[in-house]
Amino acid sequence: MRSVNCITCKSAVLPTLVFALTLAAGCADSGDEAAVNNPVQVWLTLGDGSKKLQREADVTWQSGPGAVNDAIVIEPTKRFQRMEGFGAAMSDSSAWLIMNRLDHNQRLQLMQNLFTREANGIGLSYLRVPMGASDFALQSYSYNDLPPGQTDPDLLQFSIAYDESYIIPALQLARDMNPQLRFMGTPWSAPAWMKSNGSLNGGLLSRDYYRAFAAYHVKFVQAYADAGLPIDAITPQNEPLHWSETYPTMFMQPRQQQVLIRDYLGPAFRDANLSTRIVAFDHNWDLVDYPLEVLSDAATARYVDGVAFHCYGGDVASQTLLHESHPEKGIWFTECSGGRWATNFGDNLGWNMRNLVIGNFRNWGNSLLLWNLALDENDGPQNGGCRDCRGVVTIDQATGAVTYNVEYYILGHVSKFVDPGAYRISSTGHGGDAPDNVAFINTDGWIVLTVHANEATAFSVEYNEQHFSFSFPSRGAVTFRWPSDLPSEP
Repeated sequence: MRSVNCITCKSAVLPTLVFALTLAAGCADSGDEAAVNNPVQVWLTLGDGSKKLQREADVTWQSGPGAVNDAIVIEPTKRFQRMEGFGAAMSDSSAWLIMNRLDHNQRLQLMQNLFTREANGIGLSYLRVPMGASDFALQSYSYNDLPPGQTDPDLLQFSIAYDESYIIPALQLARDMNPQLRFMGTPWSAPAWMKSNGSLNGGLLSRDYYRAFAAYHVKFVQAYADAGLPIDAITPQNEPLHWSETYPTMFMQPRQQQVLIRDYLGPAFRDANLSTRIVAFDHNWDLVDYPLEVLSDAATARYVDGVAFHCYGGDVASQTLLHESHPEKGIWFTECSGGRWATNFGDNLGWNMRNLVIGNFRNWGNSLLLWNLALDENDGPQNGGCRDCRGVVTIDQATGAVTYNVEYYILGHVSKFVDPGAYRISSTGHGGDAPDNVAFINTDGWIVLTVHANEATAFSVEYNEQHFSFSFPSRGAVTFRWPSDLPSEP
């Protein structure tokens, strides 16, 4: 769905090794003494597009505290939520473009840039995988399509054969590039025969097929595991309060999702000995009452590991409302798309940094996943939904040329530096002049600080009785990185 406020050859083995080495680069001396004596690494993006995740000159520590009003104070012993990962969705359209509209060298270059940290690579660590067709697919399909009037409650005809042509190969290549990569599965619709209207588009899950739909999730997880792609988490239904007659969707009230999880999906995962986590909701911030209702039933809540949000309505502060009610549940951010309705690089950079990076993580988000990983020059291939959405990258079908969009650099400001398993840490200001920011500590002790400003700004960063100063020449985003000797767990 589109938002009204949503304003870059090697073998598979070598990139894997490169990713592991680049994760460890510079980490041999990780003490607080090193943090003082070693310079701070800097990567900068400016709103005019003149710099895009560009490595800048290191900055050096100075003794004593920073300026009173503009200092960002880093307190790494104050830790909050644990990070799951950063990425986008490998939709059918994205996978098809990557595997069928790029030559071998173009494909490896793109995948290296997306999934390793070598050179310009941003090291994406999490992908969302539609379970069947979405509005970005070459056609509508599920894993159990039957002629009208037929049913298959035991799922004897379940098959992921459609995915084996290019979706699974694309995911396997991505995981070869980054062995840390994990996956979330999400259906846009149950198979048509399970639904009230007998169609993939719109309709409800029929009460007679809750058990079959739960088994559908189990079989998907098992089939992908057999393909070497373990599914870390699923959401039972994408955007359950959205219904469309033009592409695969399925309406599901909170009470229905509650029953599905409590009585069918949770027990099915338990009985199949699956470690895959169940993440509820997967819809907009302004619909937070939905997951609150789902979690109000304790028998349901015990199967739910977290709640997923999208950006297409409401405010990111809804994530804190959910956290305050259920602090034991993870909060996932799983979808937001840019598009032709918002083409200004600086405006997009600003909105996303404020809401999806800094706002999301300061409101307890543990992931940042955007919508399509790749779309073509015509914002497709489309399957009846959004006509002007933008991918993280754009692939020209005629030439294979790849354009790295603003979303690539937004993701890169965290995914290139923050590892899965990192914790958000305290980064507060002495006064009201410190720019927006969020900070993390990786499991190897390295500290990462991302800062955004809407205009030319000077500020300081204070850590361990030292500080450094930095100035934005204009609006933009910057990520800093330096080592510490702090333990990886709080």
